[in-house]
Amino acid sequence: MPQLHFYVPEDIANKLREQAKAKNISLSKHIATIVQKETQLGWPEGYFEEVIGGWQGEPLTRPEQPELEDHEAF
Repeated sequence: MPQLHFYVPEDIANKLREQAKAKNISLSKHIATIVQKETQLGWPEGYFEEVIGGWQGEPLTRPEQPELEDHEAF
């Protein structure tokens, strides 16, 4: 797995360390997770099941649509 090296301001580094500690994971793993999430291609895993297929109410129906009116061109 490639290693990447970069610089961040001290306050950002401290915030990242605190977040990693709160999640009980290494700083490296925490940063890798953030990068992976931000560079993910396509739809997130489970998106359609959670968002699109997650409707819990009555089935949705579209009311009848009226005919389009003809208008004069400008």
